[in-house]
Amino acid sequence: MTADSTTTAPLPQRESQHWRRLVVVFAITQTVGYGAMIQAFTVLLIPMSEALGVSRTAVTGAATISTLVGALAAVPVGALLDRYGGRVLMSTGSAIGVLAVVLWSQADSLAQLYLAFTLVGLALAMSTYEAAFAVLVVATDAKHRDGAIVAVTMICGLATSFYYFLAGWLDGHLGWRHTLLTLAAGLALIAVPAHLWAVPSTAAHTGRVTQRSGVPIGSALRDRDFWLLVIAFVAQSGSTSAFLLMMVTYFRDVGHSATTAAALPITVGVAQIFSRLALAPLAHRYGMTRVTAVSFAVQGLGLVLLPLMGTSLALTMSCVVAFGLGYGISVVARPSIVADTFGVARFASILAVMTVPIALSRAGAPLAAAWLSDWRFLLLVGAAALLAAAALVPLSPPGRAGRDDTIPSGGQAVGGALAMREGQTEPLP
Repeated sequence: MTADSTTTAPLPQRESQHWRRLVVVFAITQTVGYGAMIQAFTVLLIPMSEALGVSRTAVTGAATISTLVGALAAVPVGALLDRYGGRVLMSTGSAIGVLAVVLWSQADSLAQLYLAFTLVGLALAMSTYEAAFAVLVVATDAKHRDGAIVAVTMICGLATSFYYFLAGWLDGHLGWRHTLLTLAAGLALIAVPAHLWAVPSTAAHTGRVTQRSGVPIGSALRDRDFWLLVIAFVAQSGSTSAFLLMMVTYFRDVGHSATTAAALPITVGVAQIFSRLALAPLAHRYGMTRVTAVSFAVQGLGLVLLPLMGTSLALTMSCVVAFGLGYGISVVARPSIVADTFGVARFASILAVMTVPIALSRAGAPLAAAWLSDWRFLLLVGAAALLAAAALVPLSPPGRAGRDDTIPSGGQAVGGALAMREGQTEPLP
């Protein structure tokens, strides 16, 4: 397998620093997008079900529809990102998100709600993390890539938590329909113009891609490393989504108070923050793949051991922290490892192909966990996380710390997926 070998003159220094502006903009637009289309749904589920006169399960079906639509859209969206960049696509996706939230606010039946969430799924695929990571990977060099992705996910992860409070406060004062209209207005006023202003144009995107290496998607699909990554992230994503859905119910079933069961998820959030703070320096020293494999193993062990902790709060929290470490790293690790392994030129398309089975895992694993319901579901999700760790082990042999995505002078492609080793010589930000 060989990397692309087109070479152009180096980009101006001013252009190479635009990734810092992108980090700030994406931290804001991702927060606004996820807050309006994801966090608001959780908070408004009960008043929506009461207003529509349907069960909460039926309303929750809208989220499943959104996930499946996002999976179907992932591959064509990835191809468009590789070819044209993200400015038009992400701006259009944000505009579709505005339309979707407005339609959601006016829904008077399940059919109208499901139609709105069909658009939500499309908007999420076009304008949130997957698209933002594709833009960042092209706009940054290898030594800044992980730091940029960590910064966006750190800020967004913290900021979106405030949307639970904001949506609840607005619902108490305005009702759920006007709450959604308010959030849609924020999405329209912030995300659409910010993406138009900050995301590189098609010309700028093409100029960057032509001097970056990358494996064609057909070659990636024939590579063992691709399928090991698919196994790892499908297993880990299913494990994560199932535990997040079931953890409060499990804690109450084993004897924790309702207050304690509701508070324990905060531990997951704290663990995510610390894992992402430590990720960049650890990945620089040991390699992103190796650090990710260890974090997934820790997550799996925490889940498998959790049934043995009973009602001991300290021991339960230690297992929840272990889960949070793997959960926090996984969001950053996938784009970073894909870029290190397969380069930049077809990054969005390769990432998108992985997204399809991952989305199906996120949708299906919680159903299996709910069917098992008791401690057995913890063994299932723990084993899945351990499988994810095992799948990454062959990708992180001693001495393999990552590979560069810059094409050497003359465009010579050295054997393997990419042209040369990454060779980072200074700490990531």
